[in-house]
Amino acid sequence: MNNMVDSPWAGEFGRSYVVRNSINAKELDSLYHKNFGISRSELNEEFLSGLDRSMSVLEVGCNIGLQLELLKNAGYRYLYGFDISSFALNLSLARPHANLLRSSALYFPFTKDSFDMVYISPKDLNRTLDEIYRCSRRYIWCYEYFAEKETEVEYRGKGGLLWKSNYIKLFTDRFSDLSIIRSKRLRYISYDNVDIMFMLEKRIPKD
Repeated sequence: MNNMVDSPWAGEFGRSYVVRNSINAKELDSLYHKNFGISRSELNEEFLSGLDRSMSVLEVGCNIGLQLELLKNAGYRYLYGFDISSFALNLSLARPHANLLRSSALYFPFTKDSFDMVYISPKDLNRTLDEIYRCSRRYIWCYEYFAEKETEVEYRGKGGLLWKSNYIKLFTDRFSDLSIIRSKRLRYISYDNVDIMFMLEKRIPKD
């Protein structure tokens, strides 16, 4: 997969990002509370309440695995993740909370319908959306930068790395059998940007 070698996130740029943002799960909760007035654990519970803790969950772009650690703390047992950065994955091994491997968001190394829920936070649109849909048996759970129209976000002087968009619309326009279970827009307290968390469900065919 040459895109793993070519991606800035796989090299020194991605390594520097990981070093700058290496916090623990407790600090992640505090950061969310500072930004939005709600912790990440509380937000997770709001979206996942009532779901079976024994279902299998895949996180795409898991970085050092903080979100997977929070899910383990919430009682989920069958957790998987992959990331393009071998440096981030090596750091995540210090917290053995999930099954992790290195891969790109353009190619999921899993068969169709492998997971009850696929969770994502990257960008590489149509092909990535297709892979998420293919590997999810039932739920798609996302946390993304939000904008009504696709907008590139310059990151530390670089372009072509981050985007914000209406990801719910992108998914539901592309896959007609997806329905919206929950969505929540999260406006930053200290500045005028918006993130969004949402959960989609595949329509279960009738016998």
